[in-house]
Amino acid sequence: MADITSNRSTLREFLASIATIQGDLSNITAPPFVLAEHSTVELPQYWADHPSWFVAPALASTAEQRALLVLKWFLGSLKNQQYAGRKEEDGVKKPLNAFLGELFFGKWVDEETGETRLVAEQVSHHPPVTACYLWNEKCGIRAEGFTQQEITFSGSVNIKQKGYAILHIDRYEEDYLIPVPNVKVKGILSGAPYPELSGKYSIISSTGFVSDVIFEGKGFIMGGTKNGFQARVFNIETPSEDIYTAKGSWNSMFSIDDPRTGEPIETCDIKTKSSIPITVTDILEQDPWESRKAWRCSTSDAKSVVEEGQRHMRKLEKERGVEWKPLFFRRQEGDALFEKLSEVDKGGFTVGRAGGIWKVDQDAIKDAQKPYHEDLAPTGQISDLTNDEVSTRKPNGVHEGREGKIEELLRNKWVEAGIPSPSLSTQLSVQCSDASIS
Repeated sequence: MADITSNRSTLREFLASIATIQGDLSNITAPPFVLAEHSTVELPQYWADHPSWFVAPALASTAEQRALLVLKWFLGSLKNQQYAGRKEEDGVKKPLNAFLGELFFGKWVDEETGETRLVAEQVSHHPPVTACYLWNEKCGIRAEGFTQQEITFSGSVNIKQKGYAILHIDRYEEDYLIPVPNVKVKGILSGAPYPELSGKYSIISSTGFVSDVIFEGKGFIMGGTKNGFQARVFNIETPSEDIYTAKGSWNSMFSIDDPRTGEPIETCDIKTKSSIPITVTDILEQDPWESRKAWRCSTSDAKSVVEEGQRHMRKLEKERGVEWKPLFFRRQEGDALFEKLSEVDKGGFTVGRAGGIWKVDQDAIKDAQKPYHEDLAPTGQISDLTNDEVSTRKPNGVHEGREGKIEELLRNKWVEAGIPSPSLSTQLSVQCSDASIS
């Protein structure tokens, strides 16, 4: 009971402090008890934790069926995206702020549809931008996207998302422009926070089919329901004629109907539909830049180690006059396909000028090899020690019998690069009791 009272007091103090801040709160550090276990770079996994829904459009025979199945996939992905995979009764927590260069890889394997894979990378930190690429070679479907989040507080937490995704179906050479809805996190002061979507968004196909989705939400429209929405699929040539309609709650149950026949098509129960957890590499085999390895000791102390290391790296890059280069995504000045498709709904998509437009580099993914950033860890350390070797380090952080190799690495990476070399103890300090953060 004392912990609950203390947490509520701390939360009130935190909310009071951010309420006075004007502008983006994305990189504000929240109290530990409101932080989730994983970082924002893991959130793209929830686009495909129903992998059969993700690949379904590629298996449909008509353009209007494919448009409907893209809408169904989009709606079915929202609950776990907004709750970050948590149970609804457990509420929402703030994901950890991803560090620049943070990586997340995973896959889902199905006997019929094959392997669906994901690559996500934090491509910018100020402002924070996460980019992702999701694909299934067997079914010939792929999606790439990015989002820049801006967070403000006005009684509720307001998350404005700047970005979009493009879904491509190889067999039909079709593209779909996918929105990233804005979010309000309500119920914070009552201790039962929940996400609510609001506004109108469009999923736009290169075949001329459009899905308009209106998120109602309790309190936005008279008679609206919590997490409610209405949607319609139509052809841009006959915008007043509904081909399909859908309505219900994106976190519970929704129905799909054919207004031309008056017949129901399907009822989707999100609460009972099982998500398929993503499969990731064992943590001992992960690279230091992979999210779950970097945050495996996500205590306040370990969190500060990563943050301090990142600040140090940005300082050194500034001194050298270089910029961080993401591994798997490239920033572009424009996107012709986005410009063409978004003409249908100019007000439904926002791209942050500072965050930029990000496109996947498929060759970089195919050619990727560990270590992803040579021997440099996200803490700014030299990460030449294996997990087994970490346990035999001396108390001062130097592995017995390997001082020469460590000094050589430091010399190569810092001295020859013209960077002032930090002390050996600073770079090789033990971050966790069971393993190094690097």
